[in-house]
Amino acid sequence: MKPIRIAQVMGKWVGGGVEAVVMNYYRNIDKKKIQFDFIFDDDSNDIPYDEIEKLGGKVILIPPYQKVFKYHKELKRVLMSGNYKIVHSHINTLSVFSLYAAKKAGVPVRIAHSHSTTNKKEWKKNLLKLVLRPLSKKYATHYFACTEHAAKWMFGDNEDTYILNNAIDLNKFKYSNKIREEKRKELKLKDNAFVIGHIGRFVKQKNHEFIIDVFNEIHKENKNAVLLLVGKGPLMDEIKEKVKELKLTKNVKFLGQRSDVNELYQAFDLFLFPSLYEGLGMVAIEAQTSGLQCIASTEVPSIAKVTDNLEFLELDDTIEMWKNVILDKQNKKRKSYVTEVKKAGYDIKTEVKKLEEKYIELSK
Repeated sequence: MKPIRIAQVMGKWVGGGVEAVVMNYYRNIDKKKIQFDFIFDDDSNDIPYDEIEKLGGKVILIPPYQKVFKYHKELKRVLMSGNYKIVHSHINTLSVFSLYAAKKAGVPVRIAHSHSTTNKKEWKKNLLKLVLRPLSKKYATHYFACTEHAAKWMFGDNEDTYILNNAIDLNKFKYSNKIREEKRKELKLKDNAFVIGHIGRFVKQKNHEFIIDVFNEIHKENKNAVLLLVGKGPLMDEIKEKVKELKLTKNVKFLGQRSDVNELYQAFDLFLFPSLYEGLGMVAIEAQTSGLQCIASTEVPSIAKVTDNLEFLELDDTIEMWKNVILDKQNKKRKSYVTEVKKAGYDIKTEVKKLEEKYIELSK
């Protein structure tokens, strides 16, 4: 019996959290039962073609949604020729475009997936989101979200929304002192370095300017403090310039897009996550699994707290307060929190079985 092939509409591949979630599920799903075909905008970078094709999936490129008519025409053609029973769209409020094409192509099961929310500080971006949000259910037959918070934001009080946890391979993030020592040596970090880490795209949502402001104050009190920034994005050069102006170049390292993120957590001493908004914030779950002390903004949903190691602060709190809370967490004893995170429902081995069953049920 052939596996059920599901069209995963991804938008642009930018190496962010949404892509990480979908790939985590794809790596672990039973390929005899379920297969994924990935539909990306053709202006994407660094798509993992080899891995997807090795796992039996297809990569299909279409014009970006900004070219509305070309996007609709090509996506409709792709979906019709693939004869898909299920389309799963991960582009939040923009799913109105992909699912309209899916409806026109005659796809019976059309899933809209809410991965994030919004914040008043990004008003230009919000405008499009708020205009499209009422349409998010128009062409969808089923609703998925990463949390109740993300579900309510996009779909309102809808009891039919299926919550799919942003699950991870817990063993990959389990604390290892051996990996910690190796990674810190590789990154040329001194034994007495207090290493603050952040993982996220250089976009306004992730609040890098604030991270630099907080770190600047920390560095004034602890000259051994180091900030590691993992990711890339449109605001990267702007943040590098700010670091240069504050004369922090020697203490702030830009690591770019990395394939060893699970090992980088081991090298950190604290994870800083002051986002303007998040649907969940998968990196916070990963960081806690590896036993890191974590400081997040209250704009990160409270459900992200799965251990006692995560503390929330208001973005309106002073830089001084953020600095003091972070410095108080130096030299905390480290251990793994795999058991706690598994209990909270973020074990990919368990969660992928639920997704398999859901897809099979929807395909009938």
